[in-house]
Amino acid sequence: MSPAEWELMRIIWTKNGAGSSEVIELMQQKRSWTESTIKTLLRRLVNKEILKTVKDGRKFIYYPVIEEKVAMNENVTELFDHLCNMKKGKVVIELLTKLELSRSDIEELQKVLEEKSKTAPEMVECDCLPAGMKNECC
Repeated sequence: MSPAEWELMRIIWTKNGAGSSEVIELMQQKRSWTESTIKTLLRRLVNKEILKTVKDGRKFIYYPVIEEKVAMNENVTELFDHLCNMKKGKVVIELLTKLELSRSDIEELQKVLEEKSKTAPEMVECDCLPAGMKNECC
């Protein structure tokens, strides 16, 4: 999904479905997009099978086909699949320093890290080059 499509989907996920007029109204409060731009984004998301429409009288209600958590996890996983294994930890650290997190999020992260540290290798292998080649990228 494009950044614009993500922004629109956040509204639909939060509302758990919405009519085009409601989506247009909410998006125009956030961005100075035209009605036709928003309708184009809705149509693209339907074509990508990320949204589905249900006719309700004379209007269409848009519903998410994919759950927000699933979409976020797929997106983040795809991004991290393109990173060197040796640099993923640094990226996570950098991200954590910039994010606003609740205390409960931090506590949960600490528990996950504590559990993960029990089985973590001393060092992860670089995976930038094919197996068997000397990797010195990091």
